[in-house]
Amino acid sequence: MKLHCCPARTALTTINKNGFPSAQALPNTKPSGEEFMSKLLRRRWTLLSPDTNIHQITVSSKQGQKGGGLFSNFSFLKNNQPHLGDMMLYENQGLSFYIVRDDLLHPFVNGNKARKLDGLLPLIEDHGVTDVVTCGGCQSAHAAAVAVSCAERGLKSHLLLRGEQPQILTGYNLISTIYGNITYVPRTFYAHREEMLQTHGSMVAGHTGSVVYCSDIIDSSLASQTFECSKFVQRDAPRGTENHSRKVAIVNEGAKDAVALLGMFRLVDYLSQDHLLGKKRAFNFVVDSGTGTTAVGLGLAAMYLGLPWKITAVMLADTMDTYRQQERRLIAEFKRQFRFLLDSHKLNGANDGIVHWVDRCHPRKFGNVLEGEIEACQQVAQQTGIPLDPVYTLAAWEMATRITCAHEDDSNVVILHTGGTLGMFGLAQRYKSYFGMLNTAIKS
Repeated sequence: MKLHCCPARTALTTINKNGFPSAQALPNTKPSGEEFMSKLLRRRWTLLSPDTNIHQITVSSKQGQKGGGLFSNFSFLKNNQPHLGDMMLYENQGLSFYIVRDDLLHPFVNGNKARKLDGLLPLIEDHGVTDVVTCGGCQSAHAAAVAVSCAERGLKSHLLLRGEQPQILTGYNLISTIYGNITYVPRTFYAHREEMLQTHGSMVAGHTGSVVYCSDIIDSSLASQTFECSKFVQRDAPRGTENHSRKVAIVNEGAKDAVALLGMFRLVDYLSQDHLLGKKRAFNFVVDSGTGTTAVGLGLAAMYLGLPWKITAVMLADTMDTYRQQERRLIAEFKRQFRFLLDSHKLNGANDGIVHWVDRCHPRKFGNVLEGEIEACQQVAQQTGIPLDPVYTLAAWEMATRITCAHEDDSNVVILHTGGTLGMFGLAQRYKSYFGMLNTAIKS
């Protein structure tokens, strides 16, 4: 087994015969913002289209009513075909917010996971990868997304899941088991993720195979994309046929690398079209944040395009200092990887922060569910047909409702629905008493 590490820290230009960058002269001029987006988006993607649905949620107050869940004083009404584009400027929308329905992108792959993998998987394919190794918790949506997406593209996935196999396979764990190759890892070993991933990747590759990190694939492909060179391998060529060797790509837990930001640039470019949200109107995007990668991607793309968008990220898994550190790391990594294309002046303020990090309305240890939150998800589902989960998307919905009703600013509030519904199946095993109360119907 050999480890392929591309010379990523040197100038990247053309691709040599081995498929790696060779250092030659780079063009002195950098493209404008629109040209940069054009070059950035001119690539193969996992999703056939960046399109997504935008719905509008009207919030009505029911003062004095008691019981139910968190939203016992509110009712919600969904508009499947709201006025967008220029019509938004003239319509009195009252108390309402919008919701980007990325939860509808795929039945088994979360919306934010689909966006993270949107730009990554085609690059992995072009690099001749045969196997993908990644890791996550027992009910990891990321692991399930990698398993499903790899299977759909003819790649083998190897998933290292923290802890012990559950007695009943359900939710994301069930999907991961069906689509991928599962190995349960003791928590003490899992604590050393980098070593764990490298060890397992080497085992999968065997003596004749090789292991490559996604960050190195990105650095190599940048040179290829910039000068429109041929891809690393023929797209229709059988994988792993050379000496029957395997090439293994390691994807970090949660895909929290700069490459994951590419999908958010594609989404923002789509949403900012004049007939949708446009480029001039102010919006406050609310997104639930596990790793924070989605929020940073939204903020970075909005800043580069000069959009008057605020990104409000509801912190779920860590402290504000940790999220800000993650934000700075992703920005620095993105600037480094795309330094030959970026107009750096457009990101001058990025280091001062592009995301407004906020605590959850009802903070708690990550993964825990509080009393009344299952009923709140039930209420939203019955009144709007939109599924939420209490760990992630309920946090964004609750924050959007609070901001909307408080009239905090003149910006329209927009939720990015990241998915997560399959997580409810795993939660139903942990919180049997909470779910047992759902037989009591919500009275309208």
